[in-house]
Amino acid sequence: MPLSAVQAATALPDSINVPDGHKVALETVGVGEITYECRDKADMPGQTEWVFVGPKAQLRDRSGKAVGSYFGPPATWQAKDGSKVTGTQLAVAPSSPGNLPYQLVKANPAEGQGAMTGVTYIQRVALKGGVAPSSACGVAQKGQREQVDYQADYIFWAAQ
Repeated sequence: MPLSAVQAATALPDSINVPDGHKVALETVGVGEITYECRDKADMPGQTEWVFVGPKAQLRDRSGKAVGSYFGPPATWQAKDGSKVTGTQLAVAPSSPGNLPYQLVKANPAEGQGAMTGVTYIQRVALKGGVAPSSACGVAQKGQREQVDYQADYIFWAAQ
């Protein structure tokens, strides 16, 4: 049974808590994959690393019904009604080993009218997977892409 937004928020690191004066507008579970590409490390000639390229996930409500999608770049959350938001990452905090970090995003004003209208913040919590591949990333693998499965709860907040 997934945690409610209130239960999840009380167990989160302070850096990703939503400021007071906001209420939960929508709770979703994102299920999908994250693409990584083997690329040269920035400012480190001859060294390579797996670099985050972008996500592709279905957003589901707590009953498992599809209610939207998450994709990027730029990171975009879109509801089935066509409304969507992009955002700017404000903070991340470590979750458990082998899982993406917790994340707090400040939402840009929504495009279109619907479920995303009024969303001000998005939290990524309850993470499973999604970290860079453990496979080799060397000169011979440069340019190769790998998809990694992940799941995360996305909690959308609006001003009260």
